[in-house]
Amino acid sequence: MDISHLDLNKEHSILVTGGAGFIGSNLCEALLDNGNKVTCLDNFSTGKRENIAHLQSNPNFKLIEGDIRNLDDCQKACEGVDYILHEAALGSVPRSINDPITSNEVNVSGFLNMLVAARDAKVKRFVYAASSSTYGDSESLPKVEDKIGKPLSPYAITKYVNELYADIFSKTYGLQTIGLRYFNVFGRKQDPNGAYAAVIPKFVMHLMQHESPVINGDGSFSRDFTYIDNVIEMNVRALTSTNKEAVNTVYNVAFGERTDLNELVGLLKEFLGEFDDQIKQIEPKYGPNRQGDVPHSLASIEKAKTLLNYSPKYDMRSGLKEAVNWYWKNLK
Repeated sequence: MDISHLDLNKEHSILVTGGAGFIGSNLCEALLDNGNKVTCLDNFSTGKRENIAHLQSNPNFKLIEGDIRNLDDCQKACEGVDYILHEAALGSVPRSINDPITSNEVNVSGFLNMLVAARDAKVKRFVYAASSSTYGDSESLPKVEDKIGKPLSPYAITKYVNELYADIFSKTYGLQTIGLRYFNVFGRKQDPNGAYAAVIPKFVMHLMQHESPVINGDGSFSRDFTYIDNVIEMNVRALTSTNKEAVNTVYNVAFGERTDLNELVGLLKEFLGEFDDQIKQIEPKYGPNRQGDVPHSLASIEKAKTLLNYSPKYDMRSGLKEAVNWYWKNLK
């Protein structure tokens, strides 16, 4: 993605934690294309080496293989860095339900290590991946940043704790922080494999293999699916904003529309059907609702528009078409 229009100084050195992951590797690529110096910190527990293999020859790219649970690794990665994009985390609500201890170690203890390292290295700004799961059992739609409910999973708790810690570090140590509450991000490089794969790449793989995707529930649950390039734009806007009111707060990162799972399967069949006509005939199967899932998710993006001039380019349909084209080309 071209981010040259967003005025990110090419001289800036940026650390991307979790830089070999889905979102992190896309951020690394966009920043390097912009001419920035990029350090990637990853322990490859969920990140993939192939996501950054093509970046290794770039003289502006540095890989540090380390773990955010280790403060020394965090401090080493922060040396000489101007900005941090903190993407490293263990995602997935089901994973956190199955293993809450590890999710907490990575998402809370690891997050605190990164804040301490950022403070000590005197970085200019710490932008971190928050989560729409923070809205918990709040039933109000659209989701507005200052109205949240009680968390519905260990994962949601960890992401809310991140926001609380970031706020304290801003007030206590003067560290500039911005949290980005991601809403169901999808796009190129998102892993379709594994027990905790996200719904879009998982459904794509099933359909490409002429298998029925399995929908949790009756397909009426809806999400504000957010294409990766919108997320990249928001991260860079968070880094570059000179608006004093825009820092030390959190933002929804979404498009501001919702799509239910039945509609999602219909769109995937339409786009994949352009490559393979048989896919159009595949019907989904239905299973039980997933523990910890909220029925509906829809973001208000007014705060991001107002304070960060956020202007998402990709709606669900256009983003999904881009993603499907990438999956067909790279995974078929």
